[in-house]
Amino acid sequence: MRILITGVHGFVGTNLVKEFKADNEIYGLDIVSPDKEGVVKTLSWDDLTMGQVPEVDAIIHLAGKAHDTKNRSAAEAYFAVNTELTKKIFDYFLASGAKKFIFFSSIKAAADSVPDGTTLTEDVVPTPIGPYGESKIRAEEYIREKFDFADNSSNKQVYILRPCMIHGPGNKGNLNLLYSVIAKGVPYPLGAYDNLRTFTSIDNLKFIIRNLLTSSEVASGIYHIADDDALSTKELVHAIGEGIGKKAMIWSVPKWIINCVAIVGDKIHLPLNSERLRKLTENYVVTNNKIKQALGVEHLPVKAAEGIRRTIESFKNQENK
Repeated sequence: MRILITGVHGFVGTNLVKEFKADNEIYGLDIVSPDKEGVVKTLSWDDLTMGQVPEVDAIIHLAGKAHDTKNRSAAEAYFAVNTELTKKIFDYFLASGAKKFIFFSSIKAAADSVPDGTTLTEDVVPTPIGPYGESKIRAEEYIREKFDFADNSSNKQVYILRPCMIHGPGNKGNLNLLYSVIAKGVPYPLGAYDNLRTFTSIDNLKFIIRNLLTSSEVASGIYHIADDDALSTKELVHAIGEGIGKKAMIWSVPKWIINCVAIVGDKIHLPLNSERLRKLTENYVVTNNKIKQALGVEHLPVKAAEGIRRTIESFKNQENK
């Protein structure tokens, strides 16, 4: 296939290029355009406007402004990128000969939090909080206004994916920060919090994308993307300790002290702030049943714990280079 990947130089884009370069012709669309192995050419958004993007079979839209856990970004920046660029590339898709469009939204477009004891499904009425989730849901709404998911006569297929936090080789997010803390022998101070959270292994994500690209049987629609099982942050800490050959120290510092530190972190930009504390300690369990049913599989190929182990191994390998 001829595939156009926006945001091709990011974490997910880099992994998708490695996965698909052997048997596909890949073009990139990004704000930067260095040479990249496996990419025929990286084009600019101006090239798209001027009609200089070659015809492709599928478009994977990754480009977006990531959630700023330090809360330094203006709301307008999220909508300019996450909403307006999505409108631009989707309009191009509709007018082009491409048959498949895969949009990476975010699970935060569905809900900012998940009540304890419940699981987030695609049936939820979206209630994002903050400009990141709100800009993503506006992009979703635009796609749904322009494309009728119930129209089975269309020769195009459109998928809105809402992944949970994606991790894997090259990831520089909160999991990497947690790894760095544990690897330095710093005790994990949030042992007083019990939570379960769903993640997405990059290997499971690549499996899903390959199936969406190659199968004509998966119906257009919105799909939550997640590993099969949820993990607690304390399980992650233990797994990191095992991966680096150190016994992870977990301290149960009283919650009121931690909450005070996070509030101070909001003001003077400490590594721990309210947003990061919430990400590390909240319950956020998401079901992936809909995408598995659509693909006709009972389980995704990589178990949640194994995906974490592979990510930790990649952090170790990077340190040893």
